[in-house]
Amino acid sequence: MALAQWRQQIRESKNDWVQNYFGYRIDAAKRPYSVAFRSSPYRFLLLLSHMRSGSSLLTHLLTTNPEVIGYGETHTNYTDAHDFKVLLKKVYWQAQEFRTLQDIQNLKMDHRYVMDKVLHNKKFLDHDFLTSDQIYGLFLLREPERSLASIADLKPHWNQQDTIEYYAERMAMLVEYARLINDPQRMLVVTYEQLLDNTPQVLTTLQQFLQTQAPFTEEYNVTKTTGMKGVGDSKGKIKAGKIVRSQRQLSQEFSPDIVERAKQVHSHSKTVLMELCQTVETN
Repeated sequence: MALAQWRQQIRESKNDWVQNYFGYRIDAAKRPYSVAFRSSPYRFLLLLSHMRSGSSLLTHLLTTNPEVIGYGETHTNYTDAHDFKVLLKKVYWQAQEFRTLQDIQNLKMDHRYVMDKVLHNKKFLDHDFLTSDQIYGLFLLREPERSLASIADLKPHWNQQDTIEYYAERMAMLVEYARLINDPQRMLVVTYEQLLDNTPQVLTTLQQFLQTQAPFTEEYNVTKTTGMKGVGDSKGKIKAGKIVRSQRQLSQEFSPDIVERAKQVHSHSKTVLMELCQTVETN
């Protein structure tokens, strides 16, 4: 057998063993938020936002903290709480490396939070699970004009009406999620502008909200899924490993009527979310 084939077989066997190990621990516990050989249930952190909101940056800042595991948009469809088992399997396999003996520590499953990023309305097929005490909602908003232009850049096959309808429907659904969760202790709203302009306050607020021992920082880990299409930002400067405040030039322009509608939608949704959720105190 050629050396390359032998190495490939070893790699495949190792991958199968790791996935089977996670699958056993996850499926052996009947409760949706628990796994075998772990005394406490997980808390599930849902980053609830819209496309081109800066959610990939916030994801990286969150998951660099040792108490949070996730990798971005997992495209999981949630019918009920037991679908978090599906999320656990995806996250523990995709968010970590298993290449060296040192990586054996990644089998611990000792994180406090498991994170998913949700940017579309049809991922929650049933909303009842949102009332669980184990669910935490982190809402991220971005000012509408650049949001629309960036969405149009990402979706060139959409016309302007497609873009504003997505934005308006998504913002309305974010408000609905907050009303369903209905617990300010489990909800925080952050804006992308705050993340760039008031970074220390945002990072401190995140630590207080999630009650993590480790702080959050401006620098983050670049992983195997960073910049991967379908998982997160594949167009920006996400591979820099730190917050980059300069923003790339966008040429898309929207009609005044659509811009005005987007501003009204943004203003209303932001106002309601700030009434329902914890907020970032800025100077």
